[in-house]
Amino acid sequence: MPLDVLLVDDHKIMRDGIKAILSRSSEFRVVGEAENGPDAVQFTKRLRPHMALMDIGLPGLNGVETTQEILRFHPDCKIVILSMYDDENSVVGAIRAGARGFILKRASDMDLVEALRMVAAGGVYLSPQVSDRLLTRIQKGDLEARQSHSALEGLSPRELQVLRLVAEGKTSKEIATVLDLSEQTIRSYRKTMMRKLGVNNVAGLTQLALSTGLTQVPGARP
Repeated sequence: MPLDVLLVDDHKIMRDGIKAILSRSSEFRVVGEAENGPDAVQFTKRLRPHMALMDIGLPGLNGVETTQEILRFHPDCKIVILSMYDDENSVVGAIRAGARGFILKRASDMDLVEALRMVAAGGVYLSPQVSDRLLTRIQKGDLEARQSHSALEGLSPRELQVLRLVAEGKTSKEIATVLDLSEQTIRSYRKTMMRKLGVNNVAGLTQLALSTGLTQVPGARP
């Protein structure tokens, strides 16, 4: 029996390409597609796929945040993250969120299938370029040092989700829609974050999010 795979990417051409690759393998079967994080979570609740292959740069909830949400409802789902970029912080964030693989979009068809195969068997897969850079950073001792001084350490995963969306310019109503929460709950998160971080307004929250790398300058793609 092939393993059910959910594809999550906001570019249809990318999803079509991956479906074409997996259609040549008897090991995997694409059972659903999602363009964003909230849809991916809903598909996961309904379809209960064995695996999810997910872009890290999703609109709304990014791939790391969506991984956390999916595993809350379906902890047995094995998630592999796709990315255009090989920065180490994204890799660490994805693995800490529960992803079992991180593969670059420039990887070959064979590498993609091998990544899914390895993760399906209970292993972990990192693209060679990613693992080499990550190993170098760990050997230098600066990866954990850089992260441990983050001003955002005291925030919960949900607060970090809200903060990133605030920094992207979304209103409380828009954030409530993305996260399927009430506006009052979002306002409460904002007040709590301001207190924890010692800032008095949204501009201060945005500046912290940008300075710590939680989000990028508006208009830049993750």
